[in-house]
Amino acid sequence: MAGSTVSAGVIADAVAAAKTYLRLADDAEDALIAQLAASAIAVGEAFCHAPFVVRAFEDVVSAGSGWQRLAQAPVSAILGATGLPAQGAPFVMPVEAYGFDIDPDGMGWVCVLAAGAAGRVAISYSAGLASDWSGVPAPIAQGVTILIAHLFTDRASDSAPPAAVGALWRPYRRMTLGHGARV
Repeated sequence: MAGSTVSAGVIADAVAAAKTYLRLADDAEDALIAQLAASAIAVGEAFCHAPFVVRAFEDVVSAGSGWQRLAQAPVSAILGATGLPAQGAPFVMPVEAYGFDIDPDGMGWVCVLAAGAAGRVAISYSAGLASDWSGVPAPIAQGVTILIAHLFTDRASDSAPPAAVGALWRPYRRMTLGHGARV
């Protein structure tokens, strides 16, 4: 699975929230806070098993394994498929060569129907909870802000993050059992 990184705009919005929370007026620590924001967002997305802001992803799936679940959710769009042959150049697969679905829980599913020379298929899609930082659920954004503040103020110690961070994120944690096989 490959995914794009969080955009600079999202990082900037998280930095602004953290600076307000920390009551920092100057820009002297912006580079450090931006690094901490990127880390806090990455930790939050890993905890919740969901990207917070919609961005592009690409998963490589087997060409002959039936319905396969995409790694990220909630999926907003399945954009296309590229055949990856063992030898030769990758090729764009026609839309009739694969089936796709987004279920009510936002899970994306693909099924390669006609692989041609492809042994594997790269599926391009977009996924995330909100279109921009302002649309991220308030408890998630607050958890990111608190984690950034903790990392900033306690950077010289090895203290654990506040329990409130996990408590804010826990209702948004996506869990799956097994490999997500679809019948």
